Amino acid sequence: MSLDVPADLLDTAERGEVDDAAFIDCVRRSLPYAWQVIGAVVADLELAGPGAECAEHGTPPPSEAERGQLLRALASDAIRGGLERHFGVRLAFQNCHLVGAFRPTAVDGARYRAFVSPRGQLLNQSPALRDC
Repeated sequence: MSLDVPADLLDTAERGEVDDAAFIDCVRRSLPYAWQVIGAVVADLELAGPGAECAEHGTPPPSEAERGQLLRALASDAIRGGLERHFGVRLAFQNCHLVGAFRPTAVDGARYRAFVSPRGQLLNQSPALRDC
């Protein structure tokens, strides 16, 4: 299961649309490691200043449980989109742990295109990451 959905939030979803704040709170509570990683990479981007296009977090998760959280957060269009709206960035993902946070204005830039390209993915491979 990707998210631990409280009964009241599930009731709300069954009746209609759920607002982003409630959804994001559910994500934050359900996937604390993923929330921490994404929050940290966004903070790094902010600390780098307005001229910075991107920040990356490439530390492998401490366990498979944390790796699973990161995978679930970034593999789900709804979760990833919610995180992008909440933090005001575009997220990119490689190798089960390499997360990039890009300013929306940088999405058409060379660094973003390189990060999400097949070439970038291939160049960022290693045998140690084969089973991640």
